[in-house]
Amino acid sequence: MAYDPILFSIPEAFESRRLLIRAPVLDDGIKVNEAIRESIDDLLPWMPWAKTMPTPEESEANIRKARLKFLERSDMRLLILLKENGKLIGSSGLHNIDWKVRKFEIGYWVRSSFGGQGYITEAVEAITNFAIHELQANRVEIRCDSKNTRSFRVAERLGFTLEGIIRNEELSVDGSLRDTMVFSKVRGVEF
Repeated sequence: MAYDPILFSIPEAFESRRLLIRAPVLDDGIKVNEAIRESIDDLLPWMPWAKTMPTPEESEANIRKARLKFLERSDMRLLILLKENGKLIGSSGLHNIDWKVRKFEIGYWVRSSFGGQGYITEAVEAITNFAIHELQANRVEIRCDSKNTRSFRVAERLGFTLEGIIRNEELSVDGSLRDTMVFSKVRGVEF
């Protein structure tokens, strides 16, 4: 198998029961910007990029950069849309990729009006399966602030193993030290 990830044929979209999960495309910026605008207060405690509300143009530039990274396989942002109407309800992706090890980290956020309905759990399960089956992952991680209960509950519901809590590992959005929970699924153990 080739080890240059740019040569890998990777599907740009896949589905779960209720969701279409796909790579970003041109003009997705306005949809992302609307979701961020609605959700900024919920995102601010956890996402450093939510400190300031981006303009629609900044969101489009960000989407175009994410598209390039997806194509070069250095980061794989994925947008989460409802199959029934195409509404963007969140964002996720496979980050901090190590292609030689086949290690991927899943990050995620949900549009405020769609929280608490199981969409992120469904999306993360589909993305985990995508990483395992399409990308031959050996390790899939979820890392989150130990105070972000909603985020770590997703990992728990999906059977990820809590490997540990890294104390005072990063600065949180408010500048205080935060503990990071590290969850994983590993080939030969959980899949």
